[in-house]
Amino acid sequence: MKKIILLLFAFMFIQKSIAQDTIASVEKSNFGIQTGLIGLWGHNEYKLSNPISLRSEIGIQLGFSTGYDKTYTTIFPSLSIEPRWYYNLNKRLRKGKNIKKNSGNYFSIYSIYNSNQTLYSSNENIDYVSTFAILPKWGIKRTYNNHLTFETSFGLGPNFYPKDFNGKRQDIYVDLSLRIGYTF
Repeated sequence: MKKIILLLFAFMFIQKSIAQDTIASVEKSNFGIQTGLIGLWGHNEYKLSNPISLRSEIGIQLGFSTGYDKTYTTIFPSLSIEPRWYYNLNKRLRKGKNIKKNSGNYFSIYSIYNSNQTLYSSNENIDYVSTFAILPKWGIKRTYNNHLTFETSFGLGPNFYPKDFNGKRQDIYVDLSLRIGYTF
C-alpha cells in the first residue's frame, strides 16, 4: 500500500512538473477575414515570440462626417499594423481553455492609416483627408470550431492629419470594435 501511495505521489509530481514546463504560444501565422458594424477587413497575424504577434490588416470602413446641415457617409480604405501581446495564454492553457488561432486577451499598440481616397461618398463636394492614428488598445479574441472568431477591443489615442494640415492638426481617435470573422 505504501508503494502504491508513493508511486501515486511520484506520478502527480511528474505530471505537475510537466504541466508547469508547458509554455503557451501564439500560432506561427494565420490569415482571416472579419466584419463589424463599420467595415470589412482581411488580416494576417505573424508570430514574433511566444506571447507576441504582429497583426497587419487591410480593409474598407464606413465613416461619418458632419456638414452645416446634415451628416454624410463615406466608405474608404484603411491599413493597420498592430503588435499584440497575448498576456493570458498560459493561464488559459492551464485551465484547459482554447488558445487556437490566438484566442486570448491582449494589449497592443494599434497604428492605422485611413486613406482620403473614398470608394463612396454621400456628398461629392467634400474633400476628405487622410489620417494616421496610434493608440494603445486592449482586446479579447476567441475562436470557436477552429475557424469562427469573435473579437472586441477598445483603444484611445491621437489622430493626426499629416499631409493636409502640415501635421499640425490632431484630435482623438476612438476605436471601439466588435467583429466576427473566419480564420483560415
